[in-house]
Amino acid sequence: MALNFFDQFMSPVYLGIPLITLALTLPWILFPKSSTRWLKNRFMTLQDWFLARFTQQMFQPVNPTGHKWALLLATLMTFLLALNMLGLLPYTFTPTTQLSLNMAMAVPLWLSTVIIGMRNQPTLALAHLLPEGTPVMLIPVLIVIETISLFIRPLALGVRLTANLTAGHLLIQLIATASFVLAPTMPAVAISTTMLLLLLTLLEVAVAMIQAYVFVLLLSLYLQENV
Repeated sequence: MALNFFDQFMSPVYLGIPLITLALTLPWILFPKSSTRWLKNRFMTLQDWFLARFTQQMFQPVNPTGHKWALLLATLMTFLLALNMLGLLPYTFTPTTQLSLNMAMAVPLWLSTVIIGMRNQPTLALAHLLPEGTPVMLIPVLIVIETISLFIRPLALGVRLTANLTAGHLLIQLIATASFVLAPTMPAVAISTTMLLLLLTLLEVAVAMIQAYVFVLLLSLYLQENV
């Protein structure tokens, strides 16, 4: 029975064809496209306002050199937000619960920020490995520690997104199963468990939005260090 709880995190396959590609392309179909009309509809106006506010807040502390990443990170934020939110619907699949997908996004983007720092300002990029004023005896140890922390960053990005979404989905399914099982024997407990399930669902909606924002925010911080 316990193994069935984890079946929801398996990539769905139909007639031997993996459906994760459909899950990744579906969010782009739902977003409204720009039109040639002078006046936009409410949803398009809200979408443009959200993207403008997000880009302004995200890139305000970043040097003008790094503003070239605005389109990429804004697109990534919208994509992750859509995937996380759609994954909360019944009979859907959340691709961001797959560590392989999250690492495929985290590693190239993190590596790009490191390469930009090494190419444009190698002295400043390497200076992050050794804080100023470090005692001579601690220099080798700190260099090793900072190097390890540098290479752990993409792993932390991918694992954080995967673990938070996986834990939330699993907890929702456990509580929903408990409510269904307790309904015939203990209706009062089942009702209270259902109320807890509704509150947890609202919390999971907030987690889905926050984790998408945190993923992009950390990438912008890594970019800020290297531009």
